[in-house]
Amino acid sequence: MKLFGVLGDPVSHSLSPAMHNAAFKALGMDCEYHAFRVSADSLHDAIHGAFALGFGGLNLTIPLKEKALAIVKPTDLAKQIGAVNTVDFKNGIVGHNTDGLGARMALTENDVEIKGKKVLLLGAGGAARAIAFTLAAEGAIVTISNRTPERAFSLAKEVGKAGIISASGMEDLKNLVRNTDIIINSTAIGMFPGVSETLVTSDMMRTDLVVFDIVYNPINTRLLQEAKIAGAKTIDGVMMLVYQGAEAFKIWTGKTPPVDIMEKTVREELA
Repeated sequence: MKLFGVLGDPVSHSLSPAMHNAAFKALGMDCEYHAFRVSADSLHDAIHGAFALGFGGLNLTIPLKEKALAIVKPTDLAKQIGAVNTVDFKNGIVGHNTDGLGARMALTENDVEIKGKKVLLLGAGGAARAIAFTLAAEGAIVTISNRTPERAFSLAKEVGKAGIISASGMEDLKNLVRNTDIIINSTAIGMFPGVSETLVTSDMMRTDLVVFDIVYNPINTRLLQEAKIAGAKTIDGVMMLVYQGAEAFKIWTGKTPPVDIMEKTVREELA
């Protein structure tokens, strides 16, 4: 049997095990995927330990994506983004980033045009890096807004080579929202257990906005509830999870996973 896993801290909330195990089962593969709580300080040992034990691959979640860059051999894309969310062991320890692709597909599969659109990206962590880089490369005009403005400016500078990316604090969110077409929450705000929290409320939104929350637990976050009150188009975090996971699955196994079964599994687990 081949083992796979997701490393994070915290990680008990992750639905990646259910999603990947459903895909392995559907394809009749003798594989299992588990969640492992790993601190940033133990990441080097955990990745090298999994490699030594013959794991098939790993996913990385908060707060390990940026730290992994110095531990693995990153692909050019992961290096440009500055974060790793998928580790493959076929040719040494290679780090990939599938988050940006997951976010882009979640938007395009919902018929959201990216090129030329103004995107307000809330947060400046590992997922934000991938989303900012990918959407700017697709021709979006991206503003990264973070509670610590220095972090937003630093990230905008690092991934700015991809396209048009600027940065801001969060003290003027109302005006930032007024001048945007797509809001993407890449922070953990609104994630279980803090389900009543949101950075943007319905009175700040318009009907022609697209509001995408990458938080998937709960599916219907407070941000998405506020967007629905305002009549805006909403996209939940499930599809980004599924698409980034499907790409990781392809990298590890060379097989195309059943995306519909992966999505159905995640939504059933959340229900």
